[in-house]
Amino acid sequence: MQGHLPAAVPLLSRGKHRNPRKGACFMEFASYLAGERWSDHPACTHPLLAAMARLVNDYTTDANRQRLAPLIPSVIGLTTNDPRADVRIALRAATTALPVVAAERQLALAVSVLAAEHVLADLEGREPGLEPASQEALDLVPDAARWAYGFRSGVKVSRRGFRRYAAPNTVQLAVRGVSQACVDDPDLILRELLTSSIDEVRALVGDGQVETRPLAFRAGR
Repeated sequence: MQGHLPAAVPLLSRGKHRNPRKGACFMEFASYLAGERWSDHPACTHPLLAAMARLVNDYTTDANRQRLAPLIPSVIGLTTNDPRADVRIALRAATTALPVVAAERQLALAVSVLAAEHVLADLEGREPGLEPASQEALDLVPDAARWAYGFRSGVKVSRRGFRRYAAPNTVQLAVRGVSQACVDDPDLILRELLTSSIDEVRALVGDGQVETRPLAFRAGR
């Protein structure tokens, strides 16, 4: 059931806020709706997905940030200890950003794609290989892909290392790169990236285990 937001609830804005009267970022709003203590790091959302949401919130322009609001309920209760979640989020970020970011960022993101695929195969107990989305993204940047294959040949990435360092770095690089890319609508790409990342985690968690709440929001200021 949809309704109007309470007057005290702020519209989305960039950065961290001490309380709702000062404004709210995406994840602070999520903490409010989840009934948690006011925080941009609430327990209700997978940590890396929450990190992506904070970045997308901050790198989306003021004109389009309110369009993120309908996604907020979908991250509430969306958390899991499955280590594949971090890999899936990072892989989605890298493959989305790789074809559109500046050339200097493509090298690092191409390496991230290969590393994520390797770790994912290890977690799933199968031989390493590229999923179609990864192959397609790499095919669009052949020079970066060639360099990444050469770089990766002498580097080993552990599950723990990828989850702790590579995954969050990949997400940050991807979001920042998309926001600065020479494309028609970087805000749309960022919103779609967050949406698809939410879907990735939901697929691992299972719809029946996720609580979501409907949200009506005001598009204007």
